[in-house]
Amino acid sequence: MELSPNELEDLKVKGTEVSYYIVCKRKLWLFSHGIAFERFSDDVEIGKIISEAFFKREPFKEVEMESFKIDFIKVGAEIVVNEVKKSRKLEEAHIWQTKFYIYELQRRKVNCRSGVIHYPLLLKKIDIELSESDKVEIERAISRIKEVKLLSSPPEVVKKPYCSRCSYFDFCAV
Repeated sequence: MELSPNELEDLKVKGTEVSYYIVCKRKLWLFSHGIAFERFSDDVEIGKIISEAFFKREPFKEVEMESFKIDFIKVGAEIVVNEVKKSRKLEEAHIWQTKFYIYELQRRKVNCRSGVIHYPLLLKKIDIELSESDKVEIERAISRIKEVKLLSSPPEVVKKPYCSRCSYFDFCAV
């Protein structure tokens, strides 16, 4: 299958897509096809407010690289990726999104081996390291994410305990 330059660009994987891959393949497909309900989500807005309130003094916020945006980075002997999240309900997705950012920075020859996920409302944080086996898992996930993005229609709805809080809930419930 021959893809155009625009189609190849669309296949670049975003950190959000890694998270959605863990959470829900349907959400991943919808998001990757331009159906983005997050901008209407109170939870997303609250997350932005939390990040700004707790980390307003961080000099390197919302660091963008190609197809992804890191909440903030710490610069020292090496770069440390920092992500800010509202709750730990989707912690596994948060961990893999952060590992994806570390992986992508390493791929670009940036000296980065670790990250931190901050849950400021819970006064908790998780230190993240990227192992060699994690890199294999990320490469496998990237391949599968691209497969989902290339589907001609979204995957079927799979009901999960957290669906009712999802910005796509009403769309999927139809």
